[in-house]
Amino acid sequence: MATADAGARRRRRDGVVKAAVAVAAALPLAWLGVRAVAGDLGANPIAEVLNRLGLWALIILLASLACTPIHIVSGWAYPLRLRRLLGLEAFFYAALHFTTYVVLDQQLDLPAIWQDIVKRKFMTIGFLAFALLIPLAATSTRGMVRRLGFPRWKRLHRLVYLAAALAVVHFVWRVK
Repeated sequence: MATADAGARRRRRDGVVKAAVAVAAALPLAWLGVRAVAGDLGANPIAEVLNRLGLWALIILLASLACTPIHIVSGWAYPLRLRRLLGLEAFFYAALHFTTYVVLDQQLDLPAIWQDIVKRKFMTIGFLAFALLIPLAATSTRGMVRRLGFPRWKRLHRLVYLAAALAVVHFVWRVK
């Protein structure tokens, strides 16, 4: 009976911590929304939104990758329980970043978007990083782990390291 109580307490604690992490991850978006409503996004609001969404996608993606080294160094297993949530939050911000570019910046002009991706190296790298995150987000459920089998799922999810490296290069080349 004590084991069941301990398990219930752990699940409850996990739920509270995950909810807190989800709220914390939503705060930059909320702040961006407040700034947009207040008209405080500067002379080029679309560029400001693009830059902020991209920066937070990168920060949260790197935070998701930091969970494993924190576990290795500290022995604390709890950060490992947050990796999926952080990875999905990073994908959410990356998807908003890409959608802002496609819809607001380029106004759905697909030929212009494609030319931009092909012509500008930082755009090519950023697009590749985002494209790599799509199958990772789509296969992040326990059901997909079962369907793919853990070894194949793990191999696929190692693409996150390449996506993160490409995202860093995209960021550095963009701000340069």
